[in-house]
Amino acid sequence: MTEVVAALIWEGDRFLACQRPPDKARGLLWEFVGGKVEPGETKEAALVRECQEELGVVVSVGDLFMEVTHSYPDLTVHLTLFHAVIVQGEPQKLEHQDIRWITREEISQYPFCPADDVILARLQAGERGAQK
Repeated sequence: MTEVVAALIWEGDRFLACQRPPDKARGLLWEFVGGKVEPGETKEAALVRECQEELGVVVSVGDLFMEVTHSYPDLTVHLTLFHAVIVQGEPQKLEHQDIRWITREEISQYPFCPADDVILARLQAGERGAQK
């Protein structure tokens, strides 16, 4: 099982969604920013690193929003989604095809990775969870 972390970053009533590059697995699908946890790394440290690498921003990691385990044909991921706040920088497309701030009502317009389905359902139900 692959440990993966991701960030739920809000700006008002919109959250950050990132489109995967076309040449990667699940290319052009949308996701939350994040990535794999490296050996010896905490989940929080991995999320800070991934946000820096993928968006060029520094984040403050907040509370856990939820955890999901999902099996794809090529791997099984254990995804830990944290609330996060950008404390430095503006998001840039360093690794993604596109990045957008979207509302809960716009979720259906974006094809997300299947692992995110249960998370998106909670967001569409109006859940925001605690933010730091």
